[in-house]
Amino acid sequence: MDLSNLKPAKGSVKKSRRLGRGQGSGRGGTSTRGHKGAQSRSGYSKKIGFEGGQMPLQRRVPKFGFKNINRREYKAINIITLQNLAEKNNLEKIDPEILAKAGLISKNDLVKILGKGTLERKLEVHAHSFSKSAVEAIEAQKGTVVKL
Repeated sequence: MDLSNLKPAKGSVKKSRRLGRGQGSGRGGTSTRGHKGAQSRSGYSKKIGFEGGQMPLQRRVPKFGFKNINRREYKAINIITLQNLAEKNNLEKIDPEILAKAGLISKNDLVKILGKGTLERKLEVHAHSFSKSAVEAIEAQKGTVVKL
Protein backbone atom coordinates (compact mmCIF):
# COMPACT_ATOMS: atom_id res chain seq x y z
CA MET A 1 0.00 0.00 0.00
CA ASP A 2 1.41 3.41 -0.99
CA LEU A 3 0.16 6.83 -2.11
CA SER A 4 0.06 5.86 -5.79
CA ASN A 5 -2.73 3.31 -5.35
CA LEU A 6 -5.00 5.04 -2.80
CA LYS A 7 -8.61 5.48 -3.88
CA PRO A 8 -11.90 6.19 -2.09
CA ALA A 9 -14.12 3.35 -0.89
CA LYS A 10 -16.44 1.87 -3.50
CA GLY A 11 -19.73 3.77 -3.72
CA SER A 12 -18.55 6.73 -1.63
CA VAL A 13 -17.95 9.10 -4.55
CA LYS A 14 -20.91 10.03 -6.75
CA LYS A 15 -20.72 11.73 -10.13
CA SER A 16 -22.52 15.09 -10.16
CA ARG A 17 -25.43 15.51 -12.59
CA ARG A 18 -24.53 17.66 -15.59
CA LEU A 19 -27.75 19.49 -16.29
CA GLY A 20 -28.61 21.08 -19.62
CA ARG A 21 -26.03 19.19 -21.68
CA GLY A 22 -28.26 17.92 -24.48
CA GLN A 23 -31.06 15.40 -24.88
CA GLY A 24 -28.71 12.45 -24.55
CA SER A 25 -28.08 13.27 -20.91
CA GLY A 26 -31.72 12.62 -20.07
CA ARG A 27 -31.83 16.10 -18.55
CA GLY A 28 -31.69 18.33 -21.62
CA GLY A 29 -34.41 20.74 -22.69
CA THR A 30 -35.59 22.64 -19.64
CA SER A 31 -33.01 20.93 -17.40
CA THR A 32 -35.45 20.35 -14.50
CA ARG A 33 -36.26 24.11 -14.34
CA GLY A 34 -39.79 23.91 -15.79
CA HIS A 35 -41.08 26.23 -18.51
CA LYS A 36 -40.51 30.02 -18.61
CA GLY A 37 -40.59 32.38 -15.63
CA ALA A 38 -37.81 33.99 -13.64
CA GLN A 39 -36.67 30.77 -11.97
CA SER A 40 -35.93 29.16 -15.33
CA ARG A 41 -33.56 31.95 -16.35
CA SER A 42 -29.88 32.17 -15.55
CA GLY A 43 -28.87 34.75 -12.94
CA TYR A 44 -32.14 34.39 -11.02
CA SER A 45 -32.02 34.96 -7.26
CA LYS A 46 -35.04 35.65 -5.11
CA LYS A 47 -35.13 38.53 -2.67
CA ILE A 48 -34.31 37.86 0.99
CA GLY A 49 -37.56 37.19 2.84
CA PHE A 50 -39.58 36.57 -0.35
CA GLU A 51 -42.57 34.33 0.39
CA GLY A 52 -43.94 33.62 -3.08
CA GLY A 53 -45.89 36.87 -3.30
CA GLN A 54 -47.48 36.47 0.14
CA MET A 55 -46.92 39.49 2.40
CA PRO A 56 -43.52 38.75 3.98
CA LEU A 57 -43.11 38.40 7.74
CA GLN A 58 -41.01 41.55 8.13
CA ARG A 59 -43.86 43.59 6.58
CA ARG A 60 -46.70 41.79 8.42
CA VAL A 61 -45.26 42.41 11.89
CA PRO A 62 -45.92 45.93 13.25
CA LYS A 63 -43.05 48.28 13.97
CA PHE A 64 -42.74 50.53 17.02
CA GLY A 65 -40.18 52.52 18.97
CA PHE A 66 -36.88 53.76 17.63
CA LYS A 67 -33.16 53.23 18.06
CA ASN A 68 -31.32 56.19 19.54
CA ILE A 69 -28.07 56.47 17.57
CA ASN A 70 -26.56 58.69 20.27
CA ARG A 71 -27.10 56.19 23.11
CA ARG A 72 -24.12 55.65 25.41
CA GLU A 73 -23.93 52.17 26.88
CA TYR A 74 -22.38 52.04 30.37
CA LYS A 75 -21.15 49.01 32.28
CA ALA A 76 -22.68 49.24 35.77
CA ILE A 77 -20.40 48.58 38.73
CA ASN A 78 -21.76 48.72 42.29
CA ILE A 79 -19.94 50.18 45.29
CA ILE A 80 -19.93 46.78 47.01
CA THR A 81 -17.90 45.43 44.07
CA LEU A 82 -15.38 48.26 44.50
CA GLN A 83 -15.20 47.52 48.24
CA ASN A 84 -14.49 43.83 47.62
CA LEU A 85 -11.89 44.64 44.94
CA ALA A 86 -10.15 47.21 47.15
CA GLU A 87 -10.02 44.80 50.12
CA LYS A 88 -8.73 41.88 48.06
CA ASN A 89 -5.97 43.87 46.29
CA ASN A 90 -5.39 46.53 48.99
CA LEU A 91 -6.16 49.47 46.68
CA GLU A 92 -6.71 53.19 47.34
CA LYS A 93 -7.38 54.13 43.71
CA ILE A 94 -9.78 52.40 41.33
CA ASP A 95 -9.98 53.20 37.61
CA PRO A 96 -11.26 51.41 34.47
CA GLU A 97 -7.81 49.89 33.87
CA ILE A 98 -7.90 48.13 37.26
CA LEU A 99 -11.51 47.00 36.67
CA ALA A 100 -10.47 45.58 33.27
CA LYS A 101 -7.55 43.68 34.85
CA ALA A 102 -9.97 42.26 37.43
CA GLY A 103 -12.16 41.03 34.55
CA LEU A 104 -15.19 43.16 35.49
CA ILE A 105 -15.23 45.16 32.23
CA SER A 106 -13.65 45.17 28.78
CA LYS A 107 -10.93 47.74 28.10
CA ASN A 108 -13.15 50.00 25.94
CA ASP A 109 -16.28 49.91 28.13
CA LEU A 110 -17.69 53.08 29.68
CA VAL A 111 -18.08 52.65 33.45
CA LYS A 112 -20.89 53.91 35.68
CA ILE A 113 -20.56 53.52 39.44
CA LEU A 114 -23.84 52.74 41.21
CA GLY A 115 -24.61 53.06 44.92
CA LYS A 116 -25.63 49.52 45.92
CA GLY A 117 -23.81 48.28 49.01
CA THR A 118 -21.62 50.06 51.54
CA LEU A 119 -18.11 51.42 51.37
CA GLU A 120 -15.80 51.05 54.38
CA ARG A 121 -12.58 52.59 53.09
CA LYS A 122 -11.35 55.81 51.52
CA LEU A 123 -11.11 55.38 47.75
CA GLU A 124 -10.21 57.53 44.78
CA VAL A 125 -12.60 56.34 42.07
CA HIS A 126 -12.16 57.20 38.38
CA ALA A 127 -15.15 56.46 36.11
CA HIS A 128 -17.17 57.90 33.23
CA SER A 129 -20.35 58.38 35.24
CA PHE A 130 -21.64 58.14 38.83
CA SER A 131 -25.06 57.86 40.44
CA LYS A 132 -25.90 60.39 43.17
CA SER A 133 -25.97 57.68 45.85
CA ALA A 134 -22.54 56.41 44.75
CA VAL A 135 -21.00 59.90 44.97
CA GLU A 136 -22.53 60.37 48.46
CA ALA A 137 -21.22 56.99 49.65
CA ILE A 138 -17.69 57.62 48.34
CA GLU A 139 -17.51 61.16 49.74
CA ALA A 140 -18.93 60.00 53.10
CA GLN A 141 -15.74 57.95 53.50
CA LYS A 142 -13.60 61.03 52.59
CA GLY A 143 -12.92 59.50 49.17
CA THR A 144 -12.73 61.36 45.87
CA VAL A 145 -14.78 61.04 42.69
CA VAL A 146 -13.04 61.70 39.36
CA LYS A 147 -15.24 61.87 36.26
CA LEU A 148 -13.40 60.86 33.07
